Amino acid sequence: MAPPDTTGQLPESNDVVALLKKQHEEIRGLLDEVLARTGRERAHSFRLLVHLLAVHETAEEEIVHPYARQAVDGGEPVVADRLKEEEAAKRSLKRLEELDPDAPEFVEEFTALRESVLAHAGAEEKHEFARLSREGDPARLQLLAKAVRAAEAVAPTHPHPGAQSATKNALLGPATAVADRTRDAVRRVFRAG
Repeated sequence: MAPPDTTGQLPESNDVVALLKKQHEEIRGLLDEVLARTGRERAHSFRLLVHLLAVHETAEEEIVHPYARQAVDGGEPVVADRLKEEEAAKRSLKRLEELDPDAPEFVEEFTALRESVLAHAGAEEKHEFARLSREGDPARLQLLAKAVRAAEAVAPTHPHPGAQSATKNALLGPATAVADRTRDAVRRVFRAG
C-alpha cells in the first residue's frame, strides 16, 4: 500500500481517462465559482476557467481525440460530435472575454456556457472516455496521460474559435511558438514511452 500523500496535492492519474475526468471536476468547480463571485473575484475565477479550458481542450484535440478515432469502434463520429461542442464553447468564451463580468449579459451568456460545458463533459465521459477505458490499450492510455501533462505545460491560455489543433490555436493567439512546443513535448513523451 502506498504511503498517504502529505503534500496536500492530488496524486497524478495513471491513465488519460482518469486525468481528464479529474480536470472535468476542476472545470465544474470553476464554473460554479464564477457564478458565485462578483467583481475582481469573478474576473479572476473566469480567467482561471478560460485557461483550464484552453489547456484541457488543446490536450484533447492534439492527443486524446486522435487516439479515440482509431481505438474506439465508430470513434470518428464520437470525436466529431465532441469537436462541435468544443467549438461552440470557444465562441461563447470569446464573447464572454469581451464583456464586463458583472454585466447582466455576462451572467446570462455564462449561465448558458456553463450548461453547455456540463453537457459536453457528461457526453465526453459517457461516449468517449468510457469507451476509451473499455477499448483502449491500458499502456497507451498511461502514455497518453504523460503526453497530456506535457501538452498542458505549453498549451495556449485562450481558446480560439475555429482552431481545433494547437497549431491553429497558436497561430490565432499571441504566442505562435506554442504549437511547436506542444508537438515537441508530446513527441518527447512518445519517444520516451
